[in-house]
Amino acid sequence: MIAWQDHFGVDDKRIAAILGTALSRGGDFCDLFFQHTIENQIVHEEGIVKEGHQSISHGVGIRVVKGEGTGYAYTEELTAGRMRDAALTASAIAESGASPGPVALEPVHFENRYPVVEAATGAALRRKIAWIEEAERAARACDERIVKVTAVLADSLSAVMIATSDGRILRDMRPMLRFSVSVVAEKNGNRQIGISSGGGRIGTEYFDTRTSPAEHGREAARQALLLLEAIDAPAGPMELILAPAESGVLLHESVGHPLEADFIRKGTSAYTDRVGDRVASELVTVIDDGTIPNDRGAINFDDEGTLPRRTVLIEKGILKGFMHDRISANRFGVEPTGNGRRDSYKSPPIPRMTITYLANGESDPGEILRSTKKGIFCKSFRGGQVDISNGDFVFVPIEAYLVEGGRITAPVKNLTIIGNGPDALSRVTMAGNDFAFSDGRWTCGKGQHVPVGVGLPTIKISEITVGGSDLSAQGGGG
Repeated sequence: MIAWQDHFGVDDKRIAAILGTALSRGGDFCDLFFQHTIENQIVHEEGIVKEGHQSISHGVGIRVVKGEGTGYAYTEELTAGRMRDAALTASAIAESGASPGPVALEPVHFENRYPVVEAATGAALRRKIAWIEEAERAARACDERIVKVTAVLADSLSAVMIATSDGRILRDMRPMLRFSVSVVAEKNGNRQIGISSGGGRIGTEYFDTRTSPAEHGREAARQALLLLEAIDAPAGPMELILAPAESGVLLHESVGHPLEADFIRKGTSAYTDRVGDRVASELVTVIDDGTIPNDRGAINFDDEGTLPRRTVLIEKGILKGFMHDRISANRFGVEPTGNGRRDSYKSPPIPRMTITYLANGESDPGEILRSTKKGIFCKSFRGGQVDISNGDFVFVPIEAYLVEGGRITAPVKNLTIIGNGPDALSRVTMAGNDFAFSDGRWTCGKGQHVPVGVGLPTIKISEITVGGSDLSAQGGGG
């Protein structure tokens, strides 16, 4: 574990005083979220370093909770006066009434979910540039049609300390690494883009143990060159095969968000009041689990100080529960699930996914392909949009293929996948035995940005709407 670095200079006595001030007007509980983060990013394009920057953010967020209401304030100056002012501002949510009052702080012990050999933050600049240049050389060496390569290396290291009015104090060092390569290939005016990225809560050993910069460069080039030869996708309802790992983002967006308990509390989710109902095929078990080592969504504890756990959301098609922070857990009379997360000290925590995945199945992936008469096989996605109230989604694949008669016949481009999350999960007819996690590339929005992980085996959905081209009107693809 990276050694704890104290950037805050506040002792238990000072913390107890702030907690006491925050609860001076009443309230159910309060917490303090101290954060000191160093972020670095290098952008390499057209053979040179186009951009490089480092930023440091530092402060404390103070939250007072009264019922389902939250009073929140933050300060970037950790002086006694500024923190007292912020505590009084947060306390305004509870104008009167008794509070339990803070109790003596005791450290909470936890398992380290992100062992790191060498944090990327602090690595020499020349080494970082060498990794980027390695990726560019590998991409350009693939084919003379590669006309542009952009590589981005981003890393961060956060010192986090949480103190709660119920007597818990936790300290953590949170590393992060993300490496991305984008390649443009061109042929006769046809320009296509390939993307490869990865990382996680891992150090520089990522490049030796998982994916090297050269491998990212070659993968991005492969995608871009593949798309130069792709045909326009057909349109209409057809079978859909989702490849392992990266396709899990579709699950995250279309099903994961509606299972976050703040939407349930507000009654705006398609899953509200449906615990115990069948909401998916019996082949579908959906889990959120922040304990996966070194994954981008891994946490030692959430941003309220709750330890993460494996939470089964849907089991064999039956809705079992939701992802909770302290407020929603109290509302529904259950234990918090370790999903209270926030962007930074500037924002209060809300229910958020960590690493959300669909459990492994039993089918052979080759059998899934051979059973498909006409469909689309999607390997990776650029992103998408979801209406959380009903689960409707639109996703844009990066790499996809046309499947005809049980075999892949051509790469396809210019398509969207249109559907509804609950409906799509009810149409899962096969689940493969090749489960894999994504290689750490996803960041979730929802008003605040947090790193997340996704995972999936190969699955087959019996019917989905593909937004593509009307090939019959064109006289065929090409």
